[in-house]
Amino acid sequence: MELALQVKNVSVHYGGFTALDDISLDLQQHKVLGLVGESGSGKSTLARVIAGLITPDGGEITLNSQPLLKKRSRAQRKQIQMIFQNPDASLNPKHSVRQILSEALLFHRIVDRAQVEKRCKELLAKVHIEESGLDRFPHEFSGGQRQRIAIARALSVEPSLLIADEPTSALDVSVQRSVLELFGKLKEELNLTMLFISHDLGVIHEISDTVAVMRQGRLVELNPKDRFFANPESEYSLELLSAVPRMPKPSTPGGLTT
Repeated sequence: MELALQVKNVSVHYGGFTALDDISLDLQQHKVLGLVGESGSGKSTLARVIAGLITPDGGEITLNSQPLLKKRSRAQRKQIQMIFQNPDASLNPKHSVRQILSEALLFHRIVDRAQVEKRCKELLAKVHIEESGLDRFPHEFSGGQRQRIAIARALSVEPSLLIADEPTSALDVSVQRSVLELFGKLKEELNLTMLFISHDLGVIHEISDTVAVMRQGRLVELNPKDRFFANPESEYSLELLSAVPRMPKPSTPGGLTT
């Protein structure tokens, strides 16, 4: 299987504090890597390094066999898109949904101006929002709907890698389920390559192909999902799994039962 992303010996230091300590991992094309760990383990820092939002102190990142330099080109920035825990981080409150999607399409030259309207409607349809929402503003939508718009914004530029950093944790439980189901559907429809960060092992079990576990800035385990949940190799992974009130059961064609 061809590799989409390679992270080699990446480190980040803040004064005397080590946020990332010599991290190395691979992500295959069209697969989802679930990244777990307690708060402060370095998950979000790693995501931001990969996205180019934080410059590492050492190490290399390669996307589709091309090294990502510290100062990334427009094309490289386009290739990696990030969905944040709070959708307001990526949605300009002063812009309508039409403006938010159109600007991304035109800036990265995804379609010509004559095709923008059609593409905007297609993007909203993918995330199950009516096309009438194009002329509304972010504050007019619920939190779950805003997250769907943020997903549409990320997908609009046709990235090679999608990073989702706790995208459901700020939502109500019922809304979490619908947004997670949307991610699952998009994964299948678009053959997404995704780094999915969550503290919820049920979510990780449902969406991921491979699981990476971080603790105190270090990678302590990287294994296929089934192996991780059945027989974790690190003591810390076992502690995480033991803390789950009811263990995830093997997935069925209808989805995950937790």
